[in-house]
Amino acid sequence: MSQIISLPRTAEDTLWAVVASVGRRNRVAEIFSNRAAALADRAWREQQVQAYLGFLKSCEHPPPRYSVAPVRRTDLPRGWKPLPALGFLRGRFI
Repeated sequence: MSQIISLPRTAEDTLWAVVASVGRRNRVAEIFSNRAAALADRAWREQQVQAYLGFLKSCEHPPPRYSVAPVRRTDLPRGWKPLPALGFLRGRFI
């Protein structure tokens, strides 16, 4: 019984995540079931950051960078919640 059994991945196991990065910190901003939706959300978030770039600089906060990556549902933290477009919530950055 020491054999390793490889279970096939299901389609719903892999999701597409929009990942926000500030410095060395990374956080999953949003998840989607397909890559096209994740790319559209990343473009929207980048547009929001550009629109508020002056505000972010005046607050001396670095703007977040966004990328898209595959993620498994099991890799998400238990209390995960979507991240606002500018990368901070209640005055605290990611």
